[in-house]
Amino acid sequence: MRFAAYEHRHRTHAAVLGDDDALHPVPGARSLTELIASGQGLPALLDAGASALDLPPGPHVSQVRLLRPLQPSSVRDFVTFEEHVEGVRRSVDGVSGVPEQWYAAPTFYFTNPHAVFGPHDDIAVPPGSSVLDFELEVGAVIGREGRDLTPEQAREHIVGYTVFNDWSARDLQSAEMKVGLGPCKGKDTATTLGPYLVTADELEPYRDGEGFLRLALTAEVNGQVVGEDLLSNMSWTFEEMTAYASRGTRVVPGDVLGSGTCGNGGCLAELWGLRGEQTPPPLKPGDTVSLTVEGIGTLTSTVVPGVEPVPLPAGRRRTRERP
Repeated sequence: MRFAAYEHRHRTHAAVLGDDDALHPVPGARSLTELIASGQGLPALLDAGASALDLPPGPHVSQVRLLRPLQPSSVRDFVTFEEHVEGVRRSVDGVSGVPEQWYAAPTFYFTNPHAVFGPHDDIAVPPGSSVLDFELEVGAVIGREGRDLTPEQAREHIVGYTVFNDWSARDLQSAEMKVGLGPCKGKDTATTLGPYLVTADELEPYRDGEGFLRLALTAEVNGQVVGEDLLSNMSWTFEEMTAYASRGTRVVPGDVLGSGTCGNGGCLAELWGLRGEQTPPPLKPGDTVSLTVEGIGTLTSTVVPGVEPVPLPAGRRRTRERP
């Protein structure tokens, strides 16, 4: 099933899409966040969708404004594509190859769950940045709480998938990564999710013999294809990522786990690293980015001007007095 959150006549709704792309509102549900927060996982979500499909349809999807499919509890963004690591490392850090430590575990960082946008929302240039980039990913959504899961157990905790755009201010990212704590303001301004939450069962026909989802991925800027890849080129499955995320802690309903950016043009920085120049150029106001994932849908976002950063002083070099 494909679920959507939408606004119609100044009210928000959660719905399941019928075969004709008519929206069938889920009775008693104002949002998918509410449905997922019940913690009953995929069976409960499918039951809610079946109940909605038994009722008369609401508006067609073309008549409404789609919203972000959910408000995440947290967002862990992984980095699971070797090709992306190679290209971006060369572009951002100026070094080649993949660190050996990368192969030891599916590394992730936490990004901002309060800066999540919907599938047609405009994206402002982050304050102080002139090198804006997109990142084409897929996000897995957790539907049941779990701790110290095995990959086999983790499959029962993933309720569905959505397209994930990890917007990145590459100039800010490059500067702050020198501190050694990972990205902060370079990734803090926006993440786009949508257009739908596609339930996990819907994508099972795409699963290959190793457990990966073989989905075609396409990135376009202003109507020109700049990247194409397969989701199955990940080095870890979503179940393995979920198991690692739950190690020593909890994953909870509404958590989103990003696949990390795909290779072969899944972002501009990878291409810059390979080509030794910023071709295509960084995104600027007026540019439109469309990211498509087979079986899930397309995110289309337009870049708009941002605001100037509020000035702050540089860090003080202290005398280190003691009491």
